[in-house]
Amino acid sequence: MTGFLMSTRYIFTIGGVLSGLGKGITTASLGLLLKQKDFSVTAVKIDPYISLDAGTMRPMEHGETFVTADGGEIDQDLGNYERFLGVELSKNNNITTGRIYQQVIQNERSFKYQGRDAQIFPDLINEVKNQIYSQSKGYDFCLVEIGGTTGDLENLPFLHAAREIGNEHPAIYLMVTYLPYLRNVGELKTKPTQHAVAALREVGIFPDFIITRNEIPIDKPRRETISKRCFINPEKIIDNPDTDCTYSIPLLFEKEKLADKILDQLSLKPRKTDLRAWKRLVNNTRHPKSHIRIGLVGKYFTSGNTIHKDVYISVYEALKHVSGKLAVNIEVVPVNSEEIQKSKNPDKYLRDLKLDGLIGPQGWGNRGTEGIITTIGYARRKKLPYLGLCFGMQMAVVEFSRNVARLENANSVEVKARTPHPVIHIMPKQKEYLKKKQYGGTIRLGDWPCKIQPSTLVESLYLRHSDLKKSDSPFTIMERHRHRYEFNQEYRDKLESKGLIFSGTSPDGQLIEAIELPVDKHPFFVAVQFHPEYKSNPLSPHPLFLGLIKTVLDLKK
Repeated sequence: MTGFLMSTRYIFTIGGVLSGLGKGITTASLGLLLKQKDFSVTAVKIDPYISLDAGTMRPMEHGETFVTADGGEIDQDLGNYERFLGVELSKNNNITTGRIYQQVIQNERSFKYQGRDAQIFPDLINEVKNQIYSQSKGYDFCLVEIGGTTGDLENLPFLHAAREIGNEHPAIYLMVTYLPYLRNVGELKTKPTQHAVAALREVGIFPDFIITRNEIPIDKPRRETISKRCFINPEKIIDNPDTDCTYSIPLLFEKEKLADKILDQLSLKPRKTDLRAWKRLVNNTRHPKSHIRIGLVGKYFTSGNTIHKDVYISVYEALKHVSGKLAVNIEVVPVNSEEIQKSKNPDKYLRDLKLDGLIGPQGWGNRGTEGIITTIGYARRKKLPYLGLCFGMQMAVVEFSRNVARLENANSVEVKARTPHPVIHIMPKQKEYLKKKQYGGTIRLGDWPCKIQPSTLVESLYLRHSDLKKSDSPFTIMERHRHRYEFNQEYRDKLESKGLIFSGTSPDGQLIEAIELPVDKHPFFVAVQFHPEYKSNPLSPHPLFLGLIKTVLDLKK
């Protein structure tokens, strides 16, 4: 941290009109620009739901749950912050209504309020401020994204806290708002934004900047309307229309001098920004030299009539990082495991997709699992490069056990409790948690060490695409986890004798962390219990994703 500012400056990102506009990307992009200007930056995400965290939420409703190094089950925007800023954040960088109320009640029970009644004003508001202040200590800038939209009842305490922080410290307020495009009249409509700004003013916050999100770029008349109706200088309206590459947004903001305008308003001198590496990333993404199709086999794709990408967003982003590194267009093909399960000819179904590689991501429960197992078996038999992640490793073990080791009806006990061959079973402590119905925050979470076995494909991938050296072998890596079930070691000898390689374990050897097939039998068949997608970075793609895509490209030569 540079530590040259007298106190932390706060930048609040607030939503108007509707959610899902990209407040997280806006916050992360601005954070990147400030960091590139040599300021120290941290970020906080506020989620107004009463849940303590995102751990028990349905993927189809909430999207992916991101996992921090210290074991937080967090909103996916924390992943955006980590990727853009290149830092590791804490679970305490996520604030929820549930956490705030829990702490206020705990304070009341421990007599912190000296016997008076605990209230929303001031106690709830003060606790929000305390939790923001605790995460911003020592930083030049703290960026705070308030989830949801202006006017939501559950947002009010956080907006009042943001207003009070602005009275106590230098602060900037950004509103990200949607301009609907009515095709029948051919224009963007500003009235919803006007109402959102009016609602924000009711709690005492006047936006310093408005970031407009829209299908087409804003024109001069609409910009002038927003300026006049929302009492804001036209130069402080930053247009951010839909883009084919979210990693281009920092470049757009820099072109609009957003960070410099913020620094100027805070009486700080503008600084030069080096975005050359970022520009290469975007250029490679937009001008690829080749095209490949990677299947993503899962069961959480469809939400009504739409494809729900947020469920596997970190996998999509990890592939984008490789795309920017290798200048390859990676088309992700959703493979719905339930459709595979229903198919009378799954091999033909999969062959017709013309896949160049396959990824098996995280998952829970028994729905659609037979389709996942069938698809993994296809990848193994057809020598289609495969990378399994967490559940994707467990189902790969099940497939190998059934069809290579001939363990009839082998399964995970999560899928079928009375399977004759429980090759995946529940971790001992987890059984007790489930018995007591203790679901939230109890699974194996966060960073855990994995010892990589020498002379394996996994070892070569980490040596080739990271800072590790051969002289370090055998080495231990730290990767993030989120699981309740594990490989059953009683079956290790049997599967090893049939050719399965156990290439990563916990340091004590008790937990299996990575498996693979011999490279002379399969060009790339790797599956891991952890989540490498959480640690992939735009300028430093994860070794396992790089290895998968490089293998695919080599096979297509």
